[in-house]
Amino acid sequence: MTKRNFLLGKGERLVEDVAGVRGGAPKSHPYTFSEAKERIAPMLARVVRGIDQLPDAACPDNRAVATVTLNPEYIAKSYFPERLLESVGLEPIGSRPRRIKPQKRSKGREPEETITTELFVAGSRDAFRAWRSALPRWGEEVKGADELPTIEQVAAPTPRDKIKGRLPKTGETVFEIVLHTDAGTGSNGIIPLFREYLEEIGIDQALGRRFSAGGLCFVELEAPVELVDEIATFTPVRALRQMPSLRMLRPTFRSSRVPMENIVLPTVGPVDPKIRVAIFDGGMPKNHPIGKWVKPIDPPGIGGTIPDLQKHGVGVSSAFLFGHIDPANPVPRPYAAVDHYRVLDTAPKQNPHELYEVLSRIDQVLVEKHYHFINLSIGPRLPIEDDDVHAWTAVLDDRLSAGTTLATIAVGNDGDGPAKGGFNRIQVPSDCVNALAVGSCDSPETPWQRSGYSSVGPGRSPGVVKPDFVEFGGCLQRPFIVVSETPAAAFEATEGTSFSAPSVLRLGAGVRAHFGDSLDILAIRALLIHTAEPSEHPAEDVGRGRVARSVQDIVLCDDDTVRVVYQGKITPTRYIRAPIPMPSGTVPGKVTITATLCYPTGVDPHHPGNYTRAGLEPTFRPHDQKRKDPNQVHADSKSFFGKTQSGLMEDELRRDAWKWENCLHTRVTFMGKTLRNPVLDIHYNARLGGRNFSPKEDLPYALVVSVHAKHLGDLYDKIIRKYARQLEALRPVVEIPVTT
Repeated sequence: MTKRNFLLGKGERLVEDVAGVRGGAPKSHPYTFSEAKERIAPMLARVVRGIDQLPDAACPDNRAVATVTLNPEYIAKSYFPERLLESVGLEPIGSRPRRIKPQKRSKGREPEETITTELFVAGSRDAFRAWRSALPRWGEEVKGADELPTIEQVAAPTPRDKIKGRLPKTGETVFEIVLHTDAGTGSNGIIPLFREYLEEIGIDQALGRRFSAGGLCFVELEAPVELVDEIATFTPVRALRQMPSLRMLRPTFRSSRVPMENIVLPTVGPVDPKIRVAIFDGGMPKNHPIGKWVKPIDPPGIGGTIPDLQKHGVGVSSAFLFGHIDPANPVPRPYAAVDHYRVLDTAPKQNPHELYEVLSRIDQVLVEKHYHFINLSIGPRLPIEDDDVHAWTAVLDDRLSAGTTLATIAVGNDGDGPAKGGFNRIQVPSDCVNALAVGSCDSPETPWQRSGYSSVGPGRSPGVVKPDFVEFGGCLQRPFIVVSETPAAAFEATEGTSFSAPSVLRLGAGVRAHFGDSLDILAIRALLIHTAEPSEHPAEDVGRGRVARSVQDIVLCDDDTVRVVYQGKITPTRYIRAPIPMPSGTVPGKVTITATLCYPTGVDPHHPGNYTRAGLEPTFRPHDQKRKDPNQVHADSKSFFGKTQSGLMEDELRRDAWKWENCLHTRVTFMGKTLRNPVLDIHYNARLGGRNFSPKEDLPYALVVSVHAKHLGDLYDKIIRKYARQLEALRPVVEIPVTT
C-alpha cells in the first residue's frame, strides 16, 4: 500500500498556559487639557444650537444624537472616553470609521490624514446644554476631564449626512431605515416612537418588516421621497437609503445546454448521510435527476416558483453535489445530501419588499435548525461600505457566531463594474466575518487568475481580507458545467460566483465526510484557508489564493512537510503557548512555517470599525534561548502575523487592526538554525462596542500550522516519532479513496 502522510491532530495537547507580559511607555498627548477645552467649547456650542432647532417630535423623550470624533491616537479600547461621557450624561450608542486629518499629533509630529473612530452619543438635550455651560469652568479634577484631550471633534449630524446613495426624484419609494436603539429604548421601544414621529409628518406605516442586530434596528419603510429630509431628521436615524434590490448571481453570459449522450449520475447515496447541509436559493423542480440527494423545501407562505430562479437553484445544488463536472470523467459521488430551501418567489426588481422577506425566510431556518454547512449565492445588490453594516450581514454574522456552521457566500458578479465609487466591490453579505467569502477564478488548472466578473475586495476592517479565496467559477472560454434543470439528465455551461461558492462548500463537506468528528467545523474552515494555493495576484482580487484542488491536498503531507491541527478553547485575558512541532537538533537550510488561526466572534454592527468582539493576538517566539535582556521572562518575539498580513492597508497596520481579524493567515521562511523550540503565544482580548469587556464564555479556536523543510526529506517521520504520545495522524473514518 502506498504510504500516506495524513495531517496530524491533537495539537491542543501541546498547549499550555503562560504568564503574560504587558508593558508600554507613558502616553504622550496631542493636546493639553487647556487646549482641548478651548477647542471643544465652540464645537459644543454649535451642537447645542443644532439640536435646539430640531422639532420636539424628532427628539423622542427629549433625547438627541451627536457625534464625537476621537483623535486617531486614542482609538484603542483602553482609551475609550467612558468616564467623560458618563460624567456629562451621554451614552455611546454606536460608532463608525472616519478618515480625518487631526489638528495636532503628539510629540510635535506633522498631522496626516488617517482613520479614526467617530462615536454616536445620545442623551437628553438638557445634558448637552449642561455640558456646554459647565465646560468653561472645568478643571482637571472633574471626573472624566482627563479624557477630554482624546476628542478631536464634536458635531450634530444633519439629515443629509444620513442619506446614502442616490434616491428617486419623486414618488413613493421603499426605504431601508437604520435606527440606533440605545439602552433606554431598545429595538422594541424605538419602533413606537418612530411610528409616532412618522404620523406627525404624514406617514402611516406599521413598520412590521424589520430586523434587530446589536444596537441597530433595520426597518423597511414605504414613503414619498419628498419627505426624506423630514424622515432623516428623527435623531435616532443613523442611515437611510433606497431599499436595494435582490441580486441573483446570474451568469454574465447566457448559459447554454451542453448536448451529452448517456449522462450517468451516481447510483449511490452520499458518502456521509449524517452531514447536514442547507442551500438557500431558487428552488428545485419535482422529480429532478439530482433529487436523490436534494430535498426541496418551501417555507410557509412563499409564492409560486419562477423558472429562471429554479434553474439557478439547480445549478447551485449541482455545484455543491458534484463541483465542476468534467464531461470526460464519471460524475463524482456527492459527499453529503442537501436541504434546498426555496427562498425566492419573485423575479428581481419586481417586488421592492423582497429583500427583507428573503432574509426573514433564511433567518427563520437558521434559528430553528442547525446545519453543518450552508451556502448563499444570493443577497442584496449592494457593494459593502466601510462605515456601515447591512442588515443581511449583521443578522447572518450573529447566527454564525457560535462557529458550528460553515457558510460560503458568493462575493457577487460586479467585478467589472466601475472601481470609482466602489461599484466593483464585494457585495453584501459576503462581508460576514463568520463566513467564507468566495470569488471566482477562470480555470481549475494552472495558470489561473480572477474571473473578470468576480467582485473584488478589500472587505471592511475587521474582515479586510475578502474574498477569503477564489475557486473556479467558469468563464466564456471555459464555462462551469452543472446539471441542467431539465427532467432528463443533461449538462449546462454557465459561469458565476454562484457556482464557485457551493463548490468550496463541497470541498469542506468532503473533509468532514472522510474525517468525521475528529475535525470540527471551525478546523475545516481554517484548513480551507490554510491550504489555499498562494499566488502573486493582489489580495483584493483573490484573497489568500485559490482553494485547494482536492481533499487530498488538504489532508495529506509530503515527506518534507508536516501539518498540525490544534482545536481548543481559550479563556478571556488568558495567555496560552502553542509549541510548533520541530525535529530535534538544527534543521538544515530554510524552513517555511505557515500558520492559520480562526475563531468565531460576536459582532457589534453599530460599531463597524470595532465590529468583532473577540481578538486573539499571537506572538511568535522563534528561539527559546534568544533574549535581548537576560532578565526577561520570555524569549524574544519576531514579526509573524501582523505586518505580514496580506491585504491589510497601512492604516490598519498602524492601528494594529489585524489583532481583531478573526482569521489570520501567514507564511514566513526562516533559516533552520534560527529556530529552536518555536512557539506561538496567544492572548485573548475582548471588547464590546469598542470598550473593554470580560465575557464569561471561553472562545473556541482552530490553529493550523505547517512546517516545510525541503532539505529534510523525512521531516514528517521525525515529527511522528518525537511527538508519538501527543500528536495523532488523522485517518479517514470512511474507508474509500480520498478523491474529489
